[in-house]
Amino acid sequence: MTKFAVTSDFWRGKRVFVTGHTGFKGGWLVQWLSDLGAICRGFALAPETKPAMFELLNAHELCEHVIGDVRDAGAVSEALTSFRPDIVIHMAAQPLVRRSYREPAATFDTNVMGTVNVLEACRRAETLGAVVVVTTDKCYVNNEWDYGYREADALGGKDPYSASKACTEIVTHAYRQSFFADDSPIARVLPTASGRAGNVFGGGDYSEDRLIPDAIRAFSAGEPLVLRSPDAVRPWQHCLEPLSGYLELARACYEGGAAFAKAYNFGPAPDQLLTVRDIADALRAEWGDGAEWRHEPGEAHLKEAKLLLLDPGLAQRELSWSPQIAFTDAIRATGDWYRAAHDGASADEMRLLTSRQIAELLGPQSEPAP
Repeated sequence: MTKFAVTSDFWRGKRVFVTGHTGFKGGWLVQWLSDLGAICRGFALAPETKPAMFELLNAHELCEHVIGDVRDAGAVSEALTSFRPDIVIHMAAQPLVRRSYREPAATFDTNVMGTVNVLEACRRAETLGAVVVVTTDKCYVNNEWDYGYREADALGGKDPYSASKACTEIVTHAYRQSFFADDSPIARVLPTASGRAGNVFGGGDYSEDRLIPDAIRAFSAGEPLVLRSPDAVRPWQHCLEPLSGYLELARACYEGGAAFAKAYNFGPAPDQLLTVRDIADALRAEWGDGAEWRHEPGEAHLKEAKLLLLDPGLAQRELSWSPQIAFTDAIRATGDWYRAAHDGASADEMRLLTSRQIAELLGPQSEPAP
């Protein structure tokens, strides 16, 4: 394959059905697809945070905006099949570990059966050429090894969220083998892949119990950020890194077929393995205004891994994908985005800033549509 790139040459005019478009990564993806000239329909619950990136961008102007629940099989099927998509990117999920302890049944219902409902609808979508299911680095059985997990490593999880995402991977594999492979007598060939990414950050995330949003809320209020596990290591990366991977994976499946219908990790470079402390210190310095943090241990009964690393070698070899964004640039852009929103920038200004950051952080690899 040619060198990794996300360009309008492929995406212009493509019909892309995105679940979870009202979330943090969904807002960035809808903006990017619009910039690339794609025709997008989003299907998701209404934004649950105030503020929300989707609303700050007035992103309903960037796509066909459908409010719906992936747990509603009929609604998913009608919205997806009536759109006649070329590509489906399934991101809708209950994505929070600590919430999964409070709401385990809803977490499994959304993440597992929601995926079943999307893949069932894909079986009936006659125009569809590729499917990407987004999961997480937390789908692996975490032995806290000091090297990155690879796609062939065991799936599992000690908390409901991680376990649900392992189940999502198993569901995706089962549909790929049973219904979307060319060697099944009841199949239609439909390249179906999954993308596993680590901890992401960037402007526009306002979720609960996440480091960057917690930091922005605290710093904006003139209060110290409280950290539970400052020495925990995660595969931190700007959200545009895995989003570029999902887009490249979708293109590879659409153009290259079954050879790319598998799971891929999208993680940072080995020299960008950072602790919670590193992220907090960098954002504190970027924000200024006397921003500080302090350590308060979390609840002992909640299982939170201290070390989690990904090996993105397969994506590098087969997709020519590699992480592009330097940590310092990612933190600077994140601070700039939140500052603009905090200072009351208009939706047009926030959309322009978001598009500019896509171009600046990924350079000429992301070409906007004319």
